[in-house]
Amino acid sequence: MNAETWTAVSGGVVALASAGVTAWGARSARRTKRQENRDDFTIIVKELRTDLKSVKDELAVQKEESSRQHDRISDQDLAIGWLLTRVRGLVSYIRQAGLEPPAPEPMSDRARQYIHHIDV
Repeated sequence: MNAETWTAVSGGVVALASAGVTAWGARSARRTKRQENRDDFTIIVKELRTDLKSVKDELAVQKEESSRQHDRISDQDLAIGWLLTRVRGLVSYIRQAGLEPPAPEPMSDRARQYIHHIDV
């Protein structure tokens, strides 16, 4: 064998070895179905945690708003009660003075369900 033959044979051997290593590398780089499923599960769990966090944040905001509305309604209830007591006291004072209080304005049905038992 001459030098050119050795060069050709060694080039072929190197080419085959390179092809083999490339094929082995490509095979080992492939992801298995189990790995794909695990990654999909990880992504879904991450999204669920993100969604759960946003739901918790939204719920906290809603609870805070509900608390503010409850406080405001309680304050309004106290104010209406004070006004009713004041109006009854004024009507009693006017009647004790021998006068008759002016006729009340018509009341809506919606207001009537909250202000009843008023003798004005």
